[in-house]
Amino acid sequence: MSMKLSNDTIEILKNFSQINQSIAVEAGHKLRTFSVAENILAEANVTEAFPQDFAIYDLSEFLGNMSLMVGADMQFGAEHHVKITDSRSSMKYFFADPSLIKKAPDDNPKIPSADVSFTLTEEDRARLIRMAAVNNLPDLSVVGDGEMISVVVRDKENDTSNTFSVNVGVTDDEFVLNMKVENLNLLTGDYDVVLSSKNLARFESHSRPLVYFIALEPDSTFN
Repeated sequence: MSMKLSNDTIEILKNFSQINQSIAVEAGHKLRTFSVAENILAEANVTEAFPQDFAIYDLSEFLGNMSLMVGADMQFGAEHHVKITDSRSSMKYFFADPSLIKKAPDDNPKIPSADVSFTLTEEDRARLIRMAAVNNLPDLSVVGDGEMISVVVRDKENDTSNTFSVNVGVTDDEFVLNMKVENLNLLTGDYDVVLSSKNLARFESHSRPLVYFIALEPDSTFN
């Protein structure tokens, strides 16, 4: 069976390669990845139906090869490799041993309690990421002061570090829910965000069937 990858699916795979360099793909429309540190799980439903299970050890390498083939067509059927072809050339790309891949659990995490929720726009997310990069700020905190919900980038270990915050909602609660900025590596777009006081966050895309589950830092607090 042959198939082409859509641009949207390629973008999803590029993003997933930044969460885990490897991926185990199951037959069907679903792509899932799980970080080696086991603190990020992402799942997307794509338009293509993959005809068989397979594993890729270096996803960036695989995508790089695909990009060098004009209108690349993937031909499945062999157990240990996929044949990638264009109008004038072909490549045999070998699958990895699935046992070497950090595979996502069969079921997505359940949010124990939806204690905080808001919409994170792409504009706000991009500004937070840029500010964190410019000021070398490794931490992102969702902070409730009993009135406003703010998303703050800062350095928790440095009381005199620069900080940047964006107001995203209102709350009657007080909390500081922490994660690492580097873990907020999402595809562009707006997201519905739900955070649990049990140290788990879910980011669900507005524009595509895509969801990320991100573990919060253990020093998070919810009063």
